[in-house]
Amino acid sequence: MARGMMLLNMRQGGAAVLGVKTAKGIVDVAKAAAHFQTTAPKTTDDVIQGGDQGLGNLVARALTSGPAELFADESRIEFAGAILRPEKIVCVGLNYARHARETNNPIPKLPILFNKFNNTLNTHKGTVRVSTVPATKFDYEAELVIVMGRRAFNVSEADALQYAMGYATGNDFTARDLQSRSSQWMIGKTNDGFAPIGPYIVTADLVGDPNALKIECLVNGDIRQSSNTNDMVFNCAQIISYTSKLFTLEPGDIIFTGTPEGVISGYPQDKQVWLKPGDKLVTRIEKLGALEFTLT
Repeated sequence: MARGMMLLNMRQGGAAVLGVKTAKGIVDVAKAAAHFQTTAPKTTDDVIQGGDQGLGNLVARALTSGPAELFADESRIEFAGAILRPEKIVCVGLNYARHARETNNPIPKLPILFNKFNNTLNTHKGTVRVSTVPATKFDYEAELVIVMGRRAFNVSEADALQYAMGYATGNDFTARDLQSRSSQWMIGKTNDGFAPIGPYIVTADLVGDPNALKIECLVNGDIRQSSNTNDMVFNCAQIISYTSKLFTLEPGDIIFTGTPEGVISGYPQDKQVWLKPGDKLVTRIEKLGALEFTLT
């Protein structure tokens, strides 16, 4: 698996192309490969599925001897999806102890799993179109996302993190009134664009312990959630191990690991002011970067 990199996809000419964040700017991998007359992965999915494939060496060459045109100014690029084609999007519900308490739910004895679909995937600086969804109670859920890098079936907790290629900042955006129509949460979770992820996928070695990261969500500049991933009921290793005993996790599968306290649905009813078109959200996780999106 790739190591030592912050990966992203940029949109160029309608296509997603791979970039690597460095101190000198974003390495345009396709341009660097052409300059040094070599091959390289084309997207983050290629790195996740196929490993480094010489990418680390290519980035090192660009940093030491590559011309300036191999680097893009991050403030001027258009971000594409941080991941494009996951086979599975797995989510864990009520996985922060203080969040379970604020919503008057018991602490789960086993991970509560549900899913999203690829239509929900959204980008850094993207938009979530709530005006076309038949709902009114829109809510944020700042979440750490695990990106699987190896096939995992029946793995132990002790080995589980070795199967994670990296991590990303995500938001399990939710329509609470749709979610609560039945005991099944799917229709409140799987609307188009309801899974922003990004800006980067950060390789696991740069993250270290995924259960020691500050996590926050801001709405129009106001901090609504501020916690730490150490409040998870089931940590990342336990989530991967448990899930892998139920079904095989493949490289590129992603896992939303739950949200901390501070969601709107956890407020007293007279203080619940639901999200609306025009709201700007920022989800930030230590070491992983800040994910921004706007509601329309």
